[in-house]
Amino acid sequence: MKAKLVPVFFPRDCTEKFSLQTGHIKEKLADCAELLEPVGLGETLPAEADAVLLPEILGEAYERSDEFAQISIPILVLTSEFMTISMWDWEIMNFLRGKGVSVLAPYHESQARVACRALALRKSMAAARFLVFQDNPGEGFQPEIFKCFYWWTDECTKIIRERLGITITRKSLKDLGKTQRTIPQEAVLEELSSWKDLPVSEELTEEAKQAAARYYLSVKQELAEFGAAGGIGANCLNESHFSSSTPCIAWNLLFEREGILWACEGDTLSLAVKYLLHHTLQIPVMMTNIYPFLMGMAALKHERIPSFPEIIDEPENHILLAHCGFFGLAPRSFCSSWKAVPPVLGIVDKKAHALDVRFPEGPVTMVKIDGALKHMMVIEGELKGYMQYPGSDCRNGAVMKVPDGHSLMKQVYSHHQILMPGHHRPYLELICRVFGFEME
Repeated sequence: MKAKLVPVFFPRDCTEKFSLQTGHIKEKLADCAELLEPVGLGETLPAEADAVLLPEILGEAYERSDEFAQISIPILVLTSEFMTISMWDWEIMNFLRGKGVSVLAPYHESQARVACRALALRKSMAAARFLVFQDNPGEGFQPEIFKCFYWWTDECTKIIRERLGITITRKSLKDLGKTQRTIPQEAVLEELSSWKDLPVSEELTEEAKQAAARYYLSVKQELAEFGAAGGIGANCLNESHFSSSTPCIAWNLLFEREGILWACEGDTLSLAVKYLLHHTLQIPVMMTNIYPFLMGMAALKHERIPSFPEIIDEPENHILLAHCGFFGLAPRSFCSSWKAVPPVLGIVDKKAHALDVRFPEGPVTMVKIDGALKHMMVIEGELKGYMQYPGSDCRNGAVMKVPDGHSLMKQVYSHHQILMPGHHRPYLELICRVFGFEME
């Protein structure tokens, strides 16, 4: 996945630096960018170009702002040999901004790479396909909750296609359950033999492990017919009666073995966000539920816990992160600790399972895109630690400090948030610029 960049020069003032810097960029960013034949400013740009590349930016720009304004694709400025802007670019970039022309201006080589990956992804998403298993969303367990969710709607599916290019295909979860029951026992045992190094709790029964293997093998059978999938999901909680297992281990294996991302509860909007972030930033991503301390009993009752952890310093700016009894679902390679464990929630089969995982404590970022796919909310905070509530629906949740809990309560888009280790705002700003999101 490489961005196609067309180097653009200033016809009157072009210097030797243009050729030298173009060569530097071609060599240093060879893994994420392909350079097309250079053209002069004002000339017709090649249709296959993902962005204009400015290896040199000169004072001639002050006279040609109208031609810059006619460029319909992003403009990437990389004028230093270190794959960044130069200090001398600020005045010209400021001038262009005043004329309504915005440019991508990396000030670290890693930002240049993220920009290139985002530019390439924006085009390749038109070929991306998600596969989701569901039948009657909202009509299974806990309809008073599941009838609320936007990602089930035709409008959400349509807008993901229109704004990002991703095609979502839905197949029957009930039929997938039937397929699971046809998987030969010898195939199940052979699959389980490959799990010898997979951390599995001693409390997880052999029957549960076999059910998990059947789930994985049935999905693999569906994928053989479906073809390449960038993401996968299932209405695994609300329609869990269709299966004796849950897809947690299956989603882990599909990512670790084939790079297929996953969505809990078939949340296609969260899956789209994870797909966007993971393929541009190339870092761990996971979905989890947020329970702000400010929610009080409305949150505590759902998790069946008596109180939030006692926090002396700014308790109003803390949230609990928990999903399906634990911190959330993430592949083993993303986590500081990972184990398959017996299920916690009462709405899943006793032969199901869950994952008890952890991210490293320290800086984290939460991200979500709004329902109109026009805004991206970015919340940088700190993962403070983990809390265990025996006998509850939160056996191991995480505590996160956010900058302003009251603002979160008033503005957050969803209870489902995408969490990433570290702080990434400068990179996310570039991604927003490429995809046309407004950052909040």
